[in-house]
Amino acid sequence: MRGQTSPFIKKCKIQRQLRKRPTDAENKLWQHLRLRQLNGHKFRRQHPYYNAVLDFVCLERKLVVEVDGSQHSVAVSDEIRDARLLQDGFTILRFWNNDVLTRCDDVLRCICAALESENAATDVPDHTESRSV
Repeated sequence: MRGQTSPFIKKCKIQRQLRKRPTDAENKLWQHLRLRQLNGHKFRRQHPYYNAVLDFVCLERKLVVEVDGSQHSVAVSDEIRDARLLQDGFTILRFWNNDVLTRCDDVLRCICAALESENAATDVPDHTESRSV
């Protein structure tokens, strides 16, 4: 299977640590994504993938949702990870923490649109680049 987790992530259990300490924005979004609440789609949170841990992912639709703070505005590691995810057929939506906290309904509408898209891997609004809703 593609996307096998690195031994470092497995050994340190990084994803478990991240699940125990979510940001306010991650916690708020998770309350809407968990338990198949979003049109019946299953999401995982803090899912390990290669050398990274994805904030949220719907594996059936190959949709990754990242909730970022300002430290991600120029992160080269994000670009490398995103290139690998795109190569593996994933769609990536990025939202700023502030957007999730203040405009959660807009964020959820964008995620729903991506989930319901004919080809979730390529037909997504421009939010992947601008990181805003």
